[in-house]
Amino acid sequence: MAVTTAHDRPPAPARTRARRVRRRPTAWIFAGPAAVLFALFFAYPLGASLLQSFTTDDAGVTRWAGLDQYRRMTDDPVFLKSLLNTGAILVVQVPVMIGLALVLAVLLNQSWLRFRGTWRAVYFLPAVTTLVAYAVVFQVLLKTDGGLVNQILGAVGIGQIDWLNSPTWARVSLIVSLTWRWTGYNAVILLAGLQSIGREQYEAAAIDGAGTLTTYARVILPQLRPVVLFCVITSTIGTLQLFDENYVLTRGGPDDATLTPVLYLYRVGFQQFDFGYAAAIAWVVVLLIAAVSALQYLAFGRERRR
Repeated sequence: MAVTTAHDRPPAPARTRARRVRRRPTAWIFAGPAAVLFALFFAYPLGASLLQSFTTDDAGVTRWAGLDQYRRMTDDPVFLKSLLNTGAILVVQVPVMIGLALVLAVLLNQSWLRFRGTWRAVYFLPAVTTLVAYAVVFQVLLKTDGGLVNQILGAVGIGQIDWLNSPTWARVSLIVSLTWRWTGYNAVILLAGLQSIGREQYEAAAIDGAGTLTTYARVILPQLRPVVLFCVITSTIGTLQLFDENYVLTRGGPDDATLTPVLYLYRVGFQQFDFGYAAAIAWVVVLLIAAVSALQYLAFGRERRR
């Protein structure tokens, strides 16, 4: 029997390459199904929608339109109004929600609070509620005639408010419903960030004579900035993709006061069957999300140089 000596073995790099080659089919066996599903249900629809955004449908005949669908948006008052609506909701709702979530996270992080696990679960529950279900609940609560909110206002001597049929109050209703659903979700994320900060940070600030507000403003919040930025960016993306709540609550009304680009996309694509224009709107929303997220990161995400 031949004996293989160390001089007869291939060098280590060659053995490593041979081992990788033997493992490659096994890797493709496991990764292949995921790659196929990714190509079928993500990559192909993405590419097809991009191509469709450069086409138009005339009497059932698809023809190349170039940038016509994108130019059309600049002259579309309904689309421009949907952008303004989304911007107004974003500017008000996201800061209010993140502020409330931060206060809630600080309270849930206090050692003196009893049943902290229970309170965390309670505040997180709205985030796991079905979107349509909670929107329907708010629709019932905010009914002008017989709604619970107006009944409570009437009991304290305040007249009825037409929550869902007034442009201003419809926006307020939408902002309140969004804040109710996502404040607890962001609070749990911020709470995880707070718990990663050691107690010695608070003790050192107290020894230096810093009060509670100063400690959080000068010591805790700077260390929590990446977590806050994450919550701000994800909340902004969710607001720019807003569809379920305003569709169920107001159908985008009244007078398109709560219309958003995604809801307008739905109208154009699935009610007017103008799929080329709908695809163009979808890609503008994607680019808008990317641009706003990048600006937020550039403005708040980088560490300040000392």
